[in-house]
Amino acid sequence: MSLPYFLGCPSWNDAAWRGSLYPPGLPASEFLPHYCSVFNTVEGNTTLYAWPSEQKVARWAALMPEAFRFCAKLPREISQAPDLRDVLDLVLAFRSLLAPLGSRISPFWLQLPANFGPSRLAELVPLIETLDRPLAVEVRHTAFFSRGDDERALNRLLHERGVERICMDTRALFSCLSRDPALLHAQSKKPRLPVRPTAFSESPQLRFVGHPELEANDRFLAPWVEKAAGWIEAGKRPHVYLHTPDNRLAPDLAVRFHDRLTERLPGLPPIAVAPMQSESQLSLLGNDR
Repeated sequence: MSLPYFLGCPSWNDAAWRGSLYPPGLPASEFLPHYCSVFNTVEGNTTLYAWPSEQKVARWAALMPEAFRFCAKLPREISQAPDLRDVLDLVLAFRSLLAPLGSRISPFWLQLPANFGPSRLAELVPLIETLDRPLAVEVRHTAFFSRGDDERALNRLLHERGVERICMDTRALFSCLSRDPALLHAQSKKPRLPVRPTAFSESPQLRFVGHPELEANDRFLAPWVEKAAGWIEAGKRPHVYLHTPDNRLAPDLAVRFHDRLTERLPGLPPIAVAPMQSESQLSLLGNDR
């Protein structure tokens, strides 16, 4: 798929997508090549929680097209370490493990916990220099959203080194007041922080966590459609990743974003997916609104 931006979901291995993104009965072993025929990037959630084997990385390299992008998250042994300077050997080991994927790993992602605050900013510099690859960083400490000196220091550090600050938008998720267990679980795991639509490199990064009813996302998506269109028109190639509470509707929301962007930028290639079920069939909430 040739698009002027990268569009994808949090993973590719969700069996719940059979019948929507994937044909019914498709073996799990065929999920990745099918996913790569529809989307051109994926958010590498799996590597945050477990290091892949060399055999698994080799299989990914064999199945992912050269132009595909896998935004591998640095493992939590790195991102959640008490001091990032103490795990630089793990950074090198992880980079080496994923080396067979070549340019498909662009950028790496560093998802920092909420306890990584301004006093620890100096730890980022040696990690950036050690990794020596395109990197995007997600922060969750409230001081980095204060529009004060702490946030300016973070932005200056990242911008000067060409490191992207990941844009995280959970407003649609928290706009839902349902007591659905999947929704409550997602709300307990995702941060509720101000939105920062930054672009410190040629590849701005957006993580959008949506409402479980697809149409309820439109008013939250609209500013991002305009922002992404502006980035594309400026010659940048943004990455856009769509989530829903249990991610069962993530591919549907990604297609919805693309359809809205096509209205803004006519001529974009369509996303080639199988006919989807109706939103009422797929909604996590059903008729309980």
